[in-house]
Amino acid sequence: MRLTLGFSPCPNDTFIFEALVHRRVDTEGIEYDWFLADVEELNRRALDGSVDVTKMSFHAYAWAASNYLLLDSGSALGRKNGPLVVSRRKIYPDELNDALIAIPGRYTTANLLFSIFWPEAKRKREYLFSDIPEAILSGEVDAGVIIHETRFTYQAMGLQKVADTGEEWDKLTGLPIPLGGIVVRRGISDETAARLNRTIRRSLEYARANPAASLDFIRKNAREMEAEVTREHINLYVNDFSLSLGKEGREAVERLFTVASERKVIGLLPERIFL
Repeated sequence: MRLTLGFSPCPNDTFIFEALVHRRVDTEGIEYDWFLADVEELNRRALDGSVDVTKMSFHAYAWAASNYLLLDSGSALGRKNGPLVVSRRKIYPDELNDALIAIPGRYTTANLLFSIFWPEAKRKREYLFSDIPEAILSGEVDAGVIIHETRFTYQAMGLQKVADTGEEWDKLTGLPIPLGGIVVRRGISDETAARLNRTIRRSLEYARANPAASLDFIRKNAREMEAEVTREHINLYVNDFSLSLGKEGREAVERLFTVASERKVIGLLPERIFL
């Protein structure tokens, strides 16, 4: 069996999937036609239903849930590691409602979280995530929501933090913050999806046991090439929730969708969302 597989070039994803795509682990008879793409492109492909297995933002999943199930392995969750809101000049959080905000895509979880905590901030402009710092510095926008590697480099660029959505989520729920997950098309059998899930977990376990094996793949695809930034990125976004959502991880995902639905950011989801 062959499946299409999409994930981002960010270090956390390339770390997780390197052993799988290079067949360093048993894939249980499944072969993959894989590709790399920015998270918002992955989101849009999933919304089109054009990929079998993909990383996607939990926000986008809310709009694609009728076509996909969430796998137990491969997700990005954590505590207080959410997207940051940054600016060039001093802006207070209560001023964001009137500001022009750069977001890394309509369907990103970054936009979902920002919308939950600043529902009145309607003036938004979409950018590729790596272009947001320059948009702020140039004055195109007043502030921006940053994700991925830029959360480690924004201060060196001359930007300052306005708010941390991870801290806001922690204060609201006390749960880990769900950022992105791995989904499988509902038309694929549960038995095949379970094999896929085991393979992703096996790939991550291999990466943890053999960290040097994935370095070239990570460096080749990372936008930030400094080794320390890469390590910080992986340490922040790859954790035990990536091995398995577990009870707390699933509770966090369900709470995110509940809060977002209550605040009318998303609609209702199907009854079954997990494999």
